[in-house]
Amino acid sequence: MPSINRRALLAGAAATTVLATAATKAQSDVVTAKPDLTGKSILITGCSSGFGRLMAEKFAREGAKVFATMRNLPRTEATELEALAASEDLDLHVIEIDVTDDAQVADGVAKTEEITGGAIDVLVNNAGVSFGGPIEIQDMEATQLIFDVNVFGPHRMARAVLPKMRAAKSGQIFNVTSQLGRVIVPAFGQYSPTKFALEAMSEQLAYELVPHNIEVTAIEPGGYPTNIWANSNKLTLALLERADQKHTAGYGMLIEQLRARTGGGGSTDPMDVPNAIGEIIAMPAGTRPVRRAVHPGMKPQLPINETSAKAQVDWLGASPYGPWIKAVHNV
Repeated sequence: MPSINRRALLAGAAATTVLATAATKAQSDVVTAKPDLTGKSILITGCSSGFGRLMAEKFAREGAKVFATMRNLPRTEATELEALAASEDLDLHVIEIDVTDDAQVADGVAKTEEITGGAIDVLVNNAGVSFGGPIEIQDMEATQLIFDVNVFGPHRMARAVLPKMRAAKSGQIFNVTSQLGRVIVPAFGQYSPTKFALEAMSEQLAYELVPHNIEVTAIEPGGYPTNIWANSNKLTLALLERADQKHTAGYGMLIEQLRARTGGGGSTDPMDVPNAIGEIIAMPAGTRPVRRAVHPGMKPQLPINETSAKAQVDWLGASPYGPWIKAVHNV
């Protein structure tokens, strides 16, 4: 494997010393750069509401050329976002992409590259869905949908943008995972399995893209009050309606709780996620974290992240993959 370490590109011993010190701190302390997104082209999936909508507005106001994508156009949310862009003179384009549709992914990415005149700078894989309930009651319709959106969708998007990113020798990919991609709460259906898969895919991509100067970060939010809860409730109730009694019989109390659930996420500020992504975009190339836990409360995944990084370096650090592993983990 080629001995390529992005950190070696940093200028000056002083900068290297600062970064080495920062790498030993908690993740919440590492990202300190003030966002400057002027001239950046950013493609975001799932912009009809929640984190995606907030990101689209924030990044465009900070000078980025934003491609806000959503499915099922035309729709009210797209019209509202376009009106906002016009009223504030924002460089924001609404594009139809259903991340489960190969053709729409290819066409949507091609359209963004045509507008930018080449590779986009940043891809944010934000679109996601959730079902509640025990694993046993998750039928194949629910299971195929959640994996198609939460895992295969980011895979489709990454494959679509990477050829031009590689040609440009630069780029960033953010995958919005979850703290439930590293720890598990019972009765969240296949949500954790999909987010565990996306975490693994993010880290593997991060290693493989070191030679191309493309960085990958998994954003791991805790609970936030976005529309994913209401959407999850609708999907879960539909699942329960079609569920076979032989599967639901053992989970009476859990199913009662699911039927009564009306929301979630607490009183946290969803802007934490766009703010974290914006700060990481603005960091110097070669210094960005492979994972970032985002939540004002508990971050139970942090010791897992630390242990996982150490295990990867200890296992493969001296192998031909070593430069890639060390570059990603800041060692």
